[in-house]
Amino acid sequence: MTDLPDWLPPIVERINESTTADFTRFAPPESGGRRSAVLILLGTSPTTGDFAPAADVLLLERAATLRNHAGQPAFPGGAADEGEDDPAVTALREAEEEVGLDPASVQVLTTLPDLWIPVSDYIVTPVLAWWHSPHPVGPVDAGEVARVVRVPIADLVDPANRIRVRHSSGYVSPAFEVADMQVWGFTAGVLSVLLDIAQWSVPWDQDRIAELR
Repeated sequence: MTDLPDWLPPIVERINESTTADFTRFAPPESGGRRSAVLILLGTSPTTGDFAPAADVLLLERAATLRNHAGQPAFPGGAADEGEDDPAVTALREAEEEVGLDPASVQVLTTLPDLWIPVSDYIVTPVLAWWHSPHPVGPVDAGEVARVVRVPIADLVDPANRIRVRHSSGYVSPAFEVADMQVWGFTAGVLSVLLDIAQWSVPWDQDRIAELR
């Protein structure tokens, strides 16, 4: 175990008290669904803000040539391998394969509730972790990952960077404009709720709606 920043344990406690309903209106099916996991990797950042600690979160931008989710920002992660029952194992394996993350540099803290994505039938378990020994990371396969970014929490909290996006269906959901990316969809939804759970969120203009790009 490594020493954690003082602000982190209370957040872990609140996450452990959260439920799927705090994140989405879609309850996971009792059977079926494809198991997957993503890694929410927090680390130390030189950037801080009035309402956020000096921390960041690791995101990747998918390659523009991918058949699914091309160019979309996301947490590292993916589908569980056969016989892989531990979401943390899945999330760390995928992060190593995608961005070259050394699993030994990470302390897994907890898992968020299972979240179901109806359009893909994935049941996703987000894994929260602390990056106690940061090291250089980047795309392992440029055909899958275009770039890797450590986004300061202060940038996510900044009201100037928070928007909502309108999907082709007309559905409107939270998003962030950070690091020359429009972070939307599942990733933005999880980040938005996490900011609330961490008590970092500040009022922002929810009438500011942009088209999905």
